[in-house]
Amino acid sequence: MSQNPNPVNARASVSAIPLGGLGEFGMNMMAYRSGNDILVVDAGLMFPEEELLGVDVVLPDITYLKQNLSMVRAIVLTHAHEDHIGALPYIMPELKVPVYGSRFTLAMLRKKLTESGHLAEAVLREMVPGEKISIGAFEVEPIHVTHSTVDCLALAIRTPAGVIIHTGDFKMDPTPTDNLPFDLHAFARYGAEGVLALFSDSTNAERTGYTPSERAVRPQLEALVRGAPRRVIVSCFSSSIHRIQQIVDISHSLGRKVGFVGRSMVDNVEIAHSLGLIRIPDGMVVRQQDIKGFDPRKIVVMASGSQAEPMSALSRLAVDNHRMLSLDENDSVIISARIIPGNEKAISRMIDHLFRRRALVYYEQGGSGPVHVSGHASQEELKVLLNLVRPRYFIPMHGEYRQLFRHAALANLVGTVSGEIILLEDGQTLEFTRDSVKRGEPVAVGRVCVDSGSLEEIEEVVIRDRKHLSEDGVVVAIIAIDKHSGLIENLPEIVTRGFLPAENGQAVLDGARDVIRRTVEQSNPEEKKDWSVIKEKIRVDLKKYLNKQTSKRPLILPVILEV
Repeated sequence: MSQNPNPVNARASVSAIPLGGLGEFGMNMMAYRSGNDILVVDAGLMFPEEELLGVDVVLPDITYLKQNLSMVRAIVLTHAHEDHIGALPYIMPELKVPVYGSRFTLAMLRKKLTESGHLAEAVLREMVPGEKISIGAFEVEPIHVTHSTVDCLALAIRTPAGVIIHTGDFKMDPTPTDNLPFDLHAFARYGAEGVLALFSDSTNAERTGYTPSERAVRPQLEALVRGAPRRVIVSCFSSSIHRIQQIVDISHSLGRKVGFVGRSMVDNVEIAHSLGLIRIPDGMVVRQQDIKGFDPRKIVVMASGSQAEPMSALSRLAVDNHRMLSLDENDSVIISARIIPGNEKAISRMIDHLFRRRALVYYEQGGSGPVHVSGHASQEELKVLLNLVRPRYFIPMHGEYRQLFRHAALANLVGTVSGEIILLEDGQTLEFTRDSVKRGEPVAVGRVCVDSGSLEEIEEVVIRDRKHLSEDGVVVAIIAIDKHSGLIENLPEIVTRGFLPAENGQAVLDGARDVIRRTVEQSNPEEKKDWSVIKEKIRVDLKKYLNKQTSKRPLILPVILEV
């Protein structure tokens, strides 16, 4: 065996700083620090829960990275999913460091940065599995892993304190559609050398057995397409290039053409095709504008929108609002994707609309057989990885706390971790040396809420006001006051929205007008010279009155008109 070019230093240390992805699904972001060098792995977003009203995306708080900006050397990406690269258009202008990733991952990122207007200043560098790169105090070797998209990488990060394996998302697919298997040998090689710490994907830590191969869905998908009486619409994640390839292959074998609808579906297929990552026979693709008039028995349409995203292709089809296509009775719709937590209600509504259009709908929970398989390792695969790597320390990542806990329990059962098994959450740090680990000082973490239309952060007070409005409504009190005498000229006008029904709220509003009048009349001359003081007094008195009368706390906005 050749001598290690980067021998471990017994006094050196490396810290792991999780900024997202430990305690939630999404926002995956980990920083590793050794001396004055910080390496960031992934920068993902999360889609908002229902209570985050009007928020489009949620990003990890990068305060720690901004405070240590001079030390941040690079961002290294494991794969192209939104929960691993989606935050980059928002944070790259602040960090301004090189970004490393595989061909497909960087191609997807280029598209995002072009759309956000930040491509010109980006420095993007391609990584190839097995080819090591030096970044500050770190040497990184990308390792090919299988997942639900293409060109996915785990990272072997050689640090002055030892080797850290960061898996990214993975499953051990024995028969991947691109014939590029999970690189078991690379993990075994590092396991034989000695691994300081393993940070491993916990998404499916609650699932027993093995995750089926991507090819496991083909028989059912082929049977559904073969038996379809008319047009077939298949919806999956637009980054699921393996799934798209299988639909193309099935369609070709059954004498059907394919069409692609939805911007993300069209863009991602074009990117994958340009990189040679998807094979489509010549003359097989039907242009979007020709799909509607094409023989419905001779076409399969791939549509984006499996998560019922507003304005997506499938959502529009469900309500007959798509300009390129419409659903007819006995058209088949196959939703070949899992439901992301939080999207259940929207997807259920969309499926209901598809049934109303008398479509034949097939989906994971609909008793239609396996039309989707996960891209994440189940318990038996997680055990295999632990046996291969045999780390000194093990830290579960990527999942809610229960998944992290179950993964830690699984590692304890396997028994190949020679040191400690450590449960971490966002902001909790670890400092490793060759022979020890200790908890470090916690760092600032959190969620940054963004309106993607403006690319600007939404302050917490704005979300709080939206929640307030959604629960108790708004009351606008318009008062015309003589600027010389300070007297109310006319009866105050009160406008409400989402507060009280008009038919039985009149008495309450009449009383509110009396409260406003008394508040103004009882104010002293000094107060009447400052309308902001009068507004606040009206707001306070009206709040007390309305709460007493209705037990509601509407948002109250006094408006004073000088006459």
